Amino acid sequence: MKRVGVIGGGQLAWMMGDAAKKLGVELIVQTPSKDDPAVAIAQETIFASVDDANATKILAHKADVITFENEFVNLDALSVLAQQGACFRPRLDALTPLLDKYHQRRYLQDLGLPVPYFFALEQQEHLESKIKSLDFPVVLKSRRHGYDGQGTFIIQDLTTLQQKLSDYTLFLIEEFIPFERELAIIAARSTDGEVVTYPIVETQQEQQVCRRVIAPADLTLDLAAEIEAIAHTLLNSLQVVGVFGIELFLTKNGKVLVNEIAPRTHNSGHFSLDACKTSQFEQHLRAVAGLTLGDPSLKCASAVMVNLLGYENSQSDYQNQRQQLAEIPQSHVYWYGKTESRPGRKLGHVTVLLGDRNWDTANATAHTIESIWYSR
Repeated sequence: MKRVGVIGGGQLAWMMGDAAKKLGVELIVQTPSKDDPAVAIAQETIFASVDDANATKILAHKADVITFENEFVNLDALSVLAQQGACFRPRLDALTPLLDKYHQRRYLQDLGLPVPYFFALEQQEHLESKIKSLDFPVVLKSRRHGYDGQGTFIIQDLTTLQQKLSDYTLFLIEEFIPFERELAIIAARSTDGEVVTYPIVETQQEQQVCRRVIAPADLTLDLAAEIEAIAHTLLNSLQVVGVFGIELFLTKNGKVLVNEIAPRTHNSGHFSLDACKTSQFEQHLRAVAGLTLGDPSLKCASAVMVNLLGYENSQSDYQNQRQQLAEIPQSHVYWYGKTESRPGRKLGHVTVLLGDRNWDTANATAHTIESIWYSR
């Protein structure tokens, strides 16, 4: 039996639980709190911060291979463990160019992949000369530890930008892309270099947080091939083992730009738990455990996934709304078991399998879910 260590105990690790049972894999989780979702499915838990290298050293002795549920890790400390024989998948060298968003942009650019215009400033006095090359609005991003909209700001003028910069010592400035749609693709690479991709999806964001995912996205064959090629180029260049999520913009003139890379399973792939022959979570465990990859294709015509986001400060488990959601035909409700709700926090998600690829049906289904969830 393969023993897989997972750094991070949030919902992404929790959703590996059923796949681990199916594959005969034991999960050992390193996470700080007994209330974290993955504690419920782990064979063993090491209670420590995800950047605690001493705890990861213990994890390395217990597990055959270590993987990541989030990217808030100390690569320098983990590199010492790797030199001592710890096996990380994806390998640490694959994470190195991605964890800092500026380095990530540079890496993508060096690969020849299309990205928005960007630059980084270490000193505020250089700002005015640099900003002349951009039109407002611009996007300001924290280079590390930003997720679910945290650390990302759409800035409308120079004065606001200068005020925001005083809060960040490391930041990235990008051109604002007036996109037509946001897209995402989940891709996996095995230990022997096989790459498989999931159906490209459309993601709908509000305040930089994903609200809805529609699978598959309505794209031409040429656009789909271009996005799949981007995924192959990236994973093969990094020699990844595991699942990556790739977020993209589709501009109004039909150009594809890479927005961000998540070096792990990703929110845009949650639909795969019910809509695909192999979920992204099973696929990730297959890859890191050295197994052959599974079939990522859809087993239904289409699907819509809606995140259940916190909209108030509460300790409710929202049992009434969850029951109503479960009564929607072909719905699958996932509740992450978090004990506290706050605005914007991901508490669960719902996927509904659909019998056709009608855009109006998908949007109406998403509206039904949200009208139930956000009812008071």
